[in-house]
Amino acid sequence: MRLKALLLAGRPVCLPLVSALALLLPTVSTAAADPVPVNTAPAVVPAVQQWTGGKGRVVLADHPRVATPVDSSPELRHLVGQFTGEAAEMTNHQIDPVVDAGGDGDIVIQVDPDADFGAALPRLRAEAYRIDTDRGLVTVTGAAQQGAVEGTRTLLQLLAGSADHRSLPVGSVVDYPNYALRGLMLDVGRRYFTPEFIRSYIQWMGYQKLNTLQLHLNDNEISPANWSTAQAAFRLRSDNPAFAGLAAADGSYTKADWDSFEDTAAAVGVTIIPEIDAPAHARAFTRFKPGIGLNKGDSDELDLSKPAATDFMKSVYAEFTPWFRGPTVGIGADEYKGPAADFKGYVNTIAPYVRSLGKQVTMWGSQKRVSGGGAGYDKDITVDSWSNGWYGPQQAIADGYPKVINSNDNWLYVVPFANYYHGQGLDGKAIFDSWQPNVFSDGQSLAEQDPHLLGAMPAVWNDLVHEDYTELQVHGLIEKSLPALAQKMWSGTRAGTDYQAFLDTVRAVGQGPGTGYLPDTLGSDDVTADLALGRTTTASSSEGPKWQASNATDGLADTRWSSKRTDGEWLQVDLGSVRRVSSATLTWESAYARDYDLQVSTDGTTWTTVSQQRGRTTAGTDTLTFTPTDTRYVRMQGIHRGTAYGYSLYSLRLGN
Repeated sequence: MRLKALLLAGRPVCLPLVSALALLLPTVSTAAADPVPVNTAPAVVPAVQQWTGGKGRVVLADHPRVATPVDSSPELRHLVGQFTGEAAEMTNHQIDPVVDAGGDGDIVIQVDPDADFGAALPRLRAEAYRIDTDRGLVTVTGAAQQGAVEGTRTLLQLLAGSADHRSLPVGSVVDYPNYALRGLMLDVGRRYFTPEFIRSYIQWMGYQKLNTLQLHLNDNEISPANWSTAQAAFRLRSDNPAFAGLAAADGSYTKADWDSFEDTAAAVGVTIIPEIDAPAHARAFTRFKPGIGLNKGDSDELDLSKPAATDFMKSVYAEFTPWFRGPTVGIGADEYKGPAADFKGYVNTIAPYVRSLGKQVTMWGSQKRVSGGGAGYDKDITVDSWSNGWYGPQQAIADGYPKVINSNDNWLYVVPFANYYHGQGLDGKAIFDSWQPNVFSDGQSLAEQDPHLLGAMPAVWNDLVHEDYTELQVHGLIEKSLPALAQKMWSGTRAGTDYQAFLDTVRAVGQGPGTGYLPDTLGSDDVTADLALGRTTTASSSEGPKWQASNATDGLADTRWSSKRTDGEWLQVDLGSVRRVSSATLTWESAYARDYDLQVSTDGTTWTTVSQQRGRTTAGTDTLTFTPTDTRYVRMQGIHRGTAYGYSLYSLRLGN
C-alpha cells in the first residue's frame, strides 16, 4: 500500500511524521478564507527538540508497508521488522515490511550519518534522528542505528497518543539528546526482581529514550544484629562448580536469563551496566568464602590485606564478564570503612583488571570519605557521584576524573517505603519544575552539558530487606517520576512548564509495547479522567464503517458504535497495560442494551463480571461503580437488546 499526498488549501503538503504504517485518506481542501492552522509540536515523551509544523493530519489505513533500503544493515532490517510488530501490538494494524529503495508514497527507515541533525552535539550525534517527507516519500533517518531506534520510539508514541490510533500531524522533527547517559539503577541484590519485570522495564525505559539500566547484582542487609543470619545475595548463577552455592537461593539469573535481558535491551536501544559490588556490601562473598572477610568473615567487607580477597573478586569478574555485552562494568567500591591504603590498592588493581577483560569501569564515588580525595587513584574510571560527602562531582572533576554521573542522593535516591531517601518515590513535579541532570545538591551543580557530565542515573535501593512489598509496588513508586526524569535527561525544558499537561501526554502515550506486565499506576488529579480515551477498542461486530468500535472511546460526542442486530454483542477496550478501574459510564443511543454485564480481564481471555445492569428501558447514561479492580481489558457484554436494532454506544468511559 502507498501514501498519497493530502491536499490542503488546494496545495499538496508533504507528510512527515507518518509511521511506517501510514496511508492517506482522499484529498481534503479548505477555502482560502478559512486557512488550516499550522500543527503544533506533537505530544510525546520526551518532547522533541525541533519541530517544523505542517498542516492537516495523516490517517492510517490497513495493510500499509514500511521499506528499508536494499543496502541497509541486518540490524536496520531487524529494526524495521521489530517496529512493524510493535506498531501492530499498539494499533491492531497488519503491517508489511519490505526491503527496497522506496518510492512515491513509501515510508523508508534508514541510517545516514551525513544528514542534517540540527544542533545535536557531535558526541551525542549517534542518537539523533529526523523524520522528513519529500515529494510524498516519508523518511525516518537515524544518524546511526541508535538514532533509527529512537526515531521509531517517537513514531510509536505518535500512534499511541492519537485518539483514534490512526491519525498523525503533518510536520517535521529533528531530535537528539542533551546527555549521553540517561539511566536508572535498580538494586536487585537486596531484593530479587523477576526476569519478566526486568525485561518489561527495559522496554518501558527504551520507549522513553532512557538508554542505561544498571543492575546492582549483590548486596546485603544493613547493620544486622547478627551477620551469620543477615540477608545477603549475589544474583548471577553459573554452571561452574567453582561457584556452586554463591548464587542466592531466593532468586538468581542464569546465563539464559541474562541473554534475554541483553536481547531486549539491544532491540530498544538500552545498554545494561552490570554492577558487582565490593569490597563493601560484600556479605554474599564473605559468606561464600569466610577467609576473605574482615573479622574472620563475620562482616560484609573484604579483608583487603589478604591477596586472596582481591584474587577471588578477579575470579568473579573473569567468570561473569563474558556474559555482559555492554561496554561497561560497575565495580561498586562504595562505603568501605577499612584501611584507606588497602581500598586504594584494591581499586587500582580491580579497575585495570576489568579493563583487561575488555570493559570500561564505573564506580560509586567514595574517594573523599575514604582517602580525602582522588590523589593516587586510577583515573580511567567513570565516577558515579551519589553523595557530596563521599565524593562530590566538582571534586571528582578537579581530581582528574574525566566523566561523572549524577546520582545525587538528595535528588535521586529512592528507598521503597522507608522514612528516608524518598520512601514514597521521587516527586515528579519537583523533578519537572526544578531539576536538570547538571543539578546536584549543596552547591555542587555543574554547568549545563558540562563535557565531564556523562548524564544522570536515579537509583532504587531496597534497603528494607524485611519489609513486605512486591516488585510491582516498587514500579508504582518509580512511575511517579521516571517520565519526568526521562524528559529532563533528553530535552530538558522542551516540554514546557505545565506539569499537568505533561502528565496528560504521559497517560496518552502509555508505557509502550512489551510492557503489559507493568500496571499503569500513574494517578490523575482529575478523578473524572477517562482511562478508555483513545485506547484500542474492538467489538464483536459493527453495523458499518461509520459505526466502528473506536467511536465509543474517541472522546467525540457525535460519534457512536453500533453493532449488528443480534443479542450477545460486545464492545471491548484494551487499556494498554494493567490499570486500576473502579467505575464505568456508558452513554446509550436509542438502540440501547436492556441487559448487559461489565466484565474485566488481565489477559483478554478469562473474564470476571464486576457489574450487572438489568432492565434499562430507554436511551441514556449508566454510571456503574464497583470494587477497584486491576485490569487491562474491560468489556461490555450484551445479553438482551432493548429494541429491534443492535447495541449502540456514544461513549464508554472508565475511571479509577
